Amino acid sequence: MKYPFAIDTEDPNALVEAVKSLIAVYGGQVRFPLIDRAAVDIVKMFNGDYPGYQEIDMEYHDLDHTLQVTVCMAHLLKGRSETTDKPTLGSRDWELAIVSALLHDTGYLKENSDDSGSGAKYTFVHEIRSCDFSRAYLPGLGATPSEIEDICSAVMCTGPRNRIGNVSFQREEARQIALLLVTADYLAQMSASDYLEKLPKLYMEFEEAFERDNIPPEKRPYQSLAQLLEMTPGFWRNVVLPLLEDEAEGVYRYLSPEGIPNPYLVAIEENIAELERRLEAGIA
Repeated sequence: MKYPFAIDTEDPNALVEAVKSLIAVYGGQVRFPLIDRAAVDIVKMFNGDYPGYQEIDMEYHDLDHTLQVTVCMAHLLKGRSETTDKPTLGSRDWELAIVSALLHDTGYLKENSDDSGSGAKYTFVHEIRSCDFSRAYLPGLGATPSEIEDICSAVMCTGPRNRIGNVSFQREEARQIALLLVTADYLAQMSASDYLEKLPKLYMEFEEAFERDNIPPEKRPYQSLAQLLEMTPGFWRNVVLPLLEDEAEGVYRYLSPEGIPNPYLVAIEENIAELERRLEAGIA
């Protein structure tokens, strides 16, 4: 199975051009300065080439994941633009949405002085840290305080413990961006062609976060990798899909015209079916 929309994570220019090709609906005269800069900088940040920060030391929430979420966001924006849904998102809203995808996991980054553990220890606070990073980084790109708060509101809706309904928004357009970001975050990771191979890495990330927060084994949602794998099909069907349908208001429908299979949902179902096959065969 191939990932629904392949991207070259080694080439930030290719990413920028791929995203721009999707948002060309606004015409050739529209510029996207935030995207131009942030897409290049995010690669530097995760590769250890950004001043003050180490290379990302996580293998699940890595650069690939961030860029896959960004491409999914671009597809969602394009699909939404082809509907009559309100409010209409303007070109700056599109730019803020793309940047929110690029920055949503910067909270996992470690400063150069941080020499303990991996970025996974910040799992349960990474959204707050991503917002702190964004508030320091985005003024240099020309983002206004209000725009930065729109981005942070969207980022705060991601993460294993957060809910869209618990976050305040300055305007309805910002809430729409949050719906799209939460959807892109889940769909991109669970549809990835290497999703099953990366689940052990996700397990290790959660284990480090549980240890940092002193959560005893008996209070964790799973006590072993085997249990996480066994719970994953139910997690998709009983937790993620209802969340995307209800709380995120089914915006995943923007990824496919009516009657056309949604490539992300198809890829996820294939991943889940393969995991169930492996579990049944005892080779997961």
